[in-house]
Amino acid sequence: MSNGDGVTATLSDAVDAAKEKVAEVGNAMASTASATVAKAKKAAKSAEKKVKTEVAKAKKAVKKTVAKARKKLATASKDARKEVASLKKKVAGKKPAAKKAVKKAVAKKPVAKKAVAKKAPAKKAAVKKAPAKKAVAKKAPARKAVKKAVKKAAKK
Repeated sequence: MSNGDGVTATLSDAVDAAKEKVAEVGNAMASTASATVAKAKKAAKSAEKKVKTEVAKAKKAVKKTVAKARKKLATASKDARKEVASLKKKVAGKKPAAKKAVKKAVAKKPVAKKAVAKKAPAKKAAVKKAPAKKAVAKKAPARKAVKKAVKKAAKK
């Protein structure tokens, strides 16, 4: 049975060699996988740093833009308030003059005269009397004079 012992020994050597090869391949795969994982971690950290840097830059840019916008709005608001104040002063200065002009125009308004209605002479009793008509005084010219005076005062 020496032949059987040789086969067993050969098979045993082949199995040992295969076992070593598998262990080597497993170790190589594990080290390759570890290296790949390490590379992935490194890339992730690098990407994270870049993202943080970009976010920080964006925040700074937004802060600057907001600050500029606030300054512009504050300046515009200040200018608008000044303009409103100056316009109020101008209007306040013109109001009394306009009132005086209106008072003068009202004082100069001609008094409307009422026309006296004439009665028809009395006729015979059989004829009916015509109703008396009164002339209505027109006030339109006085209103026009007041408006003109107000416009002149407002221009000054």
